[in-house]
Amino acid sequence: MVKRLRLRSLRTLARGLRARLVVAFLLVASLAALATAALTFREARTAILKRTQDTAVSALRGQINSQVPELRFPPAHSDLTGFATNLARAGQAQHWNIHVRYQGGPLVPAVRPGGRGIPEGVQSKVRAGIAAFQRIDIGGDPWLVVGLPVTFSGEHAEMSGLEVYAQVPLREDEANVHALVDAAQSGALPAVALAAVPALLAARGVLRPVRELRRATQRITEGELDTRLTVSGSDELADLSRTFNDMAAALEKNVAELRRMEANSRRFAADVSHELRTPLAAMTAVVDVLDEDADALDADTAHAVRLISEETGKLARMVEDLMEISRFDAGAAALHLDEVDVAETVRKTLQARGWQEKVSADLPEGIRARLDPRRIDVVVANLVGNALRHGGEPVSVAVRVAPGPHDPPGPHGDDRLLIEIADRGEGIDPEVLPHVFERFFKADAARARSEGSGLGLAITLENVRLHDGTVRAANGSHGGAVFTVDLPLRRGGEER
Repeated sequence: MVKRLRLRSLRTLARGLRARLVVAFLLVASLAALATAALTFREARTAILKRTQDTAVSALRGQINSQVPELRFPPAHSDLTGFATNLARAGQAQHWNIHVRYQGGPLVPAVRPGGRGIPEGVQSKVRAGIAAFQRIDIGGDPWLVVGLPVTFSGEHAEMSGLEVYAQVPLREDEANVHALVDAAQSGALPAVALAAVPALLAARGVLRPVRELRRATQRITEGELDTRLTVSGSDELADLSRTFNDMAAALEKNVAELRRMEANSRRFAADVSHELRTPLAAMTAVVDVLDEDADALDADTAHAVRLISEETGKLARMVEDLMEISRFDAGAAALHLDEVDVAETVRKTLQARGWQEKVSADLPEGIRARLDPRRIDVVVANLVGNALRHGGEPVSVAVRVAPGPHDPPGPHGDDRLLIEIADRGEGIDPEVLPHVFERFFKADAARARSEGSGLGLAITLENVRLHDGTVRAANGSHGGAVFTVDLPLRRGGEER
């Protein structure tokens, strides 16, 4: 587990902005070092080879000028051989190989079998009276081929027909070039390593305001709407901080206004409900008396009396629901826990409303829990009444105990008390399911006004939440809606 957490932390760090900034900085430094090494290699190679080339041409030209006067023309083969040998001896410092030719004859000395001759391009230029040179590869080693035409000095230079070719080894020069490149690379690696220090400092400077912004955002999420950032500088991050402060100020102002309006609406609902309670009580008493004598009245009057009695009852229930939901909103709803027999509590709810014949109950005995009996009565009554009004019979109520998500069942496990209310109606539209517990929500805005206040399921949800539970709405596999109340199964002696 520890190893997995470490791997997860490393992955998170690798995906973080700090790692990306450092990698980008090091990548730029590496590319700069590589570019520097490449340029160093090219420039050093060009400079060293040019120096070797100039030195070889100058030395060869000097030796030719010093020895040509002793050569007789037209030279015999032995003369050419001696001339080539003397030039080779004179160029021992350059380690060159000398070949000469006179008026298109064969090269003297001849090229050894398997050896590489003089490139045709160099020969053609020399025959045209132009000094030429070219780098070639002989046996895997670099060589420089230099070709010089020999001219007679005088008022007008005249071609003598003598051609001199020298093959100069470049192995030492290439070694010098590679040594320079290795030195550049050796210097580049520490430079890249040292670049990590300014990279970390730069990442720290960039990420500091980002971290402050994250912490400020978290504080605002936790409700500290007066959180502000300290703005310094005039770069993009400073602009972001100013924008955040403007947003936080606007949010604080809007939330304060919304809270004021919400508090006013709650106070208004509570005050109106409280003020309506007294006249409604008097109206209810009067209509109850009139309802009892309705049979002695004519038909139209009796119908009007019964209608008034029914609507007054609905109004009274709505006022009670409004007062109840106002207590939840004000945080004044109290929970009075008592150890009860769950099956007996649900059975009393059904009996008190005369639903024994309409509702089938699966109530196993022996399930005891610490609950608020009055609020559980409201929960079961609202859900069963909703199923009878909007669902389809038969309606069923089932109580069972289920193990918690992490613990096995048993007296010491995190057991859950489940109360399920199901009907056999048409079910609930999937688009409506997420909204069934909202206040005054109607699945069909065009349907006729129902008996309920539109607050029954919302009050059910609040009562379940007081018990630290949840309530879910779903469609059953065999049709109809299923409401499941999920409560922690507290037993005697357990505290909330």
